[in-house]
Amino acid sequence: MQILVTSASGANGDGYGSLLSFALDGTPRGPFSADPRITDPRGLSVSPDRRLLYVNSGSDRILALDAAGHVVRDTGAIPGLDAGGGNLVPDGRYLVGMRGARTVAAFAADLTGAPQNVLAAGIVPFPRGFASGESGTLYLASGIGPGGEGENNIAVFDAGGTPLASRFITDDAVSPLDLAIAPNGNIIVSSEFPFRARDAVTSIREYDRSNGELVRVFAPPSAIGFHQPRGLRFGPDGHLYCVARDNVVAFDFANGRFLDSVVRMPRLNGQAVIFFPLVAD
Repeated sequence: MQILVTSASGANGDGYGSLLSFALDGTPRGPFSADPRITDPRGLSVSPDRRLLYVNSGSDRILALDAAGHVVRDTGAIPGLDAGGGNLVPDGRYLVGMRGARTVAAFAADLTGAPQNVLAAGIVPFPRGFASGESGTLYLASGIGPGGEGENNIAVFDAGGTPLASRFITDDAVSPLDLAIAPNGNIIVSSEFPFRARDAVTSIREYDRSNGELVRVFAPPSAIGFHQPRGLRFGPDGHLYCVARDNVVAFDFANGRFLDSVVRMPRLNGQAVIFFPLVAD
């Protein structure tokens, strides 16, 4: 097993612009794939059989890679895709946040055919992370965009895209950047509040799935340097992982205890984190 991280580049943070691999102890293993179609990558998702890794590339395309890092599926360039996060949902589709269109679109798992909007275009001012529960309920983090546009909210929709709650949370200290559903069904978000402020408070926040009330706040010790938190993921060990500016941090989700900075790399500028089998596994 390995840890994979997408690192943004250029105007998005002067990172590595690559899909990077790390051993479970945090040792860098280099780029997972050298395919030139992977540029300024964002969202990651793994197929249920653990054989394919889906990657949202900044070249306006979605790719699926095998365990050797070879591209086996490619949507081709889709002008205006501007993909952010990505998640395979229980019905088999691959959902992608479209930042420019301010919506979420669905691709077939084989990445053939045109994307279909799951939500109406412009559904939120600036979409961030999202996740879908077993019932098909879609939780969408509505955050602040690069130009300052947006809101700090989580919107909820049923499986058909009908709004269930225009404002799921009432939290005056959150600016959501990614969203995940915990094993207990609660909603987890990474937050930088106020967004891009020099003195922003960074945290991971858990909300009750039934009423949106704040349950817990996860934060590492100040000495760790937890800046610009982005992608969230529950690992095979059940721990909660979050990728940030220069590291990937881990928490024991059961008791909320900070465990370690499991990856340390200057200029990582991480966007998404996931666990994927090694070829030898």
